[in-house]
Amino acid sequence: MLDEVKCCSGPGYASPQEALKAPKEKVVYTVCIYTGSNIKKPDYLATIDVDIESPTYGKVICRTELGNYGDELHHMGWNACSSCHDDEKMQRKYLIIPGLQSSNFYIVDTATDSKKPTLYKTISGEEIKQKTNLSSPHTVHCLGSEIIVSMLGDANGNAPGGFLHLNKDFEIVGRWEKDIKGMNFSYDFWYQPRHNIMVSTEWGAPKTFIPGFNLEDVSKNNYGRHIHFWNFKEKKIIKSVDLGDEGLIPLEVRFHHNPDSSHGFVGAALSSNIFHWYKTSDNDYRIEKIIDVESIDNKILPVPMPGLITDILVSMDDKYLYFSNWLHGDLRQYDISNPSQPKLTGQVWIGGLLGKANNVNGREVNGAPQMIQLSLDGKRLYVTTSLFSSWDNQFYPKMNESGGMMLIVDCDNEKGGMKIRDNFLIDFGKEPNGPSRAHETRYPGGDCSSDIWI
Repeated sequence: MLDEVKCCSGPGYASPQEALKAPKEKVVYTVCIYTGSNIKKPDYLATIDVDIESPTYGKVICRTELGNYGDELHHMGWNACSSCHDDEKMQRKYLIIPGLQSSNFYIVDTATDSKKPTLYKTISGEEIKQKTNLSSPHTVHCLGSEIIVSMLGDANGNAPGGFLHLNKDFEIVGRWEKDIKGMNFSYDFWYQPRHNIMVSTEWGAPKTFIPGFNLEDVSKNNYGRHIHFWNFKEKKIIKSVDLGDEGLIPLEVRFHHNPDSSHGFVGAALSSNIFHWYKTSDNDYRIEKIIDVESIDNKILPVPMPGLITDILVSMDDKYLYFSNWLHGDLRQYDISNPSQPKLTGQVWIGGLLGKANNVNGREVNGAPQMIQLSLDGKRLYVTTSLFSSWDNQFYPKMNESGGMMLIVDCDNEKGGMKIRDNFLIDFGKEPNGPSRAHETRYPGGDCSSDIWI
């Protein structure tokens, strides 16, 4: 596959430096769910006007319903990314939006009318299960003219899952990986072609996490603690690292955007630590813990409450690392100019179980910072509050009644610092069909968690 990665997105950016100069986003796309609520409506893609000069600024201007109740739309990705900015045959036109619980895929056309996306094609989850014995899709990455998706389980919801391979016409090619020996679970992945490396992480089997979180599953080793380094070209694991008790449930993984760099980061959710890796002079990969979020004694959980790092991202210039603590309720910015010695430069509080910010911009927060997406210029961070339906219901049960929310956090990308924008709030508790919950966000021109350069 590595040899085949020659091109991807015609309208993309030639380099991270070019992406930094991209125009401001006018709209953003956010997946919203009714899965797990008493409202038996389909999940949908919300198009939100974020153009401050627009009369509909700060409003949902389109709702594209997808599938049926219970899909659990979760993460999404583009059919094409900046890896192939010079290929005129490809276009960043389609959002690929899978349902984590149904395994259905919804291909949405956002280019014909960026303000009114439409459903282009549906791929049946049952067909995927029959042809690949995979289910529960999570991360979507373009790979040249191909598409790779991490799948968290087999057809019956058991670990370890694998990787689904789709072609540019969204046809099922089969499984991408040649060998998953050493992989206990599946979750996120990122690749760096110039180093012939891919890194993947571990959550748990769908049968384990879909019903909700049970602390006993941790002691039973039903959740992951390894990250895996893959030979990208040969599609097999070459090194697995056990992060131990300080690396329980490693979730989101990010490389530097600079395609020459071997540096990357992963957030261990339950242990609430950030790890950094890099390639050594002998072509091995070394990993080190660089940030430790302290667990806090509380009256809610029978153990000290972890921050629960559920999302991380790296700014396009590779200067700042951002992550969210979904249980504590804070969102952090670190200067990672020296990746081994990060410096905390910004922090804001939005909801959380510690009670430090129960009300933000005049609205009660039932939830906390969860999914985050940064503008290409590094100045605007879009924040939503829902994690996963059953976990939402378990830790923030009032979210079912109040719905989720989206905020913008303005970021100082020169000296560091963060501030919640006081004139922007999307209240998904006031949706036409009733309260919904917002999860991942993408931009029409690309974003900091989808673009990879060859």
